[in-house]
Amino acid sequence: MASTRLVLWDVDGTLVHAGDAAVRAFDVAVERVIGRPAGQHGVRMSGKTDPQIALEILQFARVGAGEAHAHLPLVLEHLENEAAAAVHDLQEHGRVMPGVVELLTQLHIAPDVVSSVLTGNIEPNARLKVAAFGLDRWLDLDVGAYGSDDHDRNQLVPIALAKLASQRGMELRAVDVWIVGDTPRDLECARAGGARCLLVGTGRFPTEELRALGPEAAVDDLRDVDAMYDLLTAG
Repeated sequence: MASTRLVLWDVDGTLVHAGDAAVRAFDVAVERVIGRPAGQHGVRMSGKTDPQIALEILQFARVGAGEAHAHLPLVLEHLENEAAAAVHDLQEHGRVMPGVVELLTQLHIAPDVVSSVLTGNIEPNARLKVAAFGLDRWLDLDVGAYGSDDHDRNQLVPIALAKLASQRGMELRAVDVWIVGDTPRDLECARAGGARCLLVGTGRFPTEELRALGPEAAVDDLRDVDAMYDLLTAG
């Protein structure tokens, strides 16, 4: 292996499938703040940050832009509370994606790999989701990048690198970073940050559609653990 690798995992659709819990949590959080249901908003959440999703739902509910931004901190606070209250439902109805445990285990014992997350989730909810399935034991979540770090996912690679440098004393280049995700936005984020990207067809987007976007690799899932390990640790 040529140098240390930072592997940053998306959470929803890549590491775990959380069912409909996220949609319900957003709806409840917004209703608690504005005092009425947002309605059948149909906001597409895949690949977006939690603040971005919350603002889109507030906009659908005819909340003005200025008021929506003023409401945002409280909406996110309620979102965190709803996620914590629904952890047992998450464990019952959610699941870990195929190959994830085996691949995380192999990467964890590799001498020059740091695994963390890059996710649109606010940090408390990302930590809750991975811990609910025991995945936190293989992830250095303190150097992860979250929707609570920046509303724009495309800003998150430099944030993760800065955390790795300040908290672990490790100076990596962007090209030493792999983003593993399941949406076009994961690729956009990787390209914006100068990182490489592995896309998996375990979310809402078919593998062929993801492959056509031109990531370094696209696979149906992570079951071929040895091949995925070789890809993520190669020079």
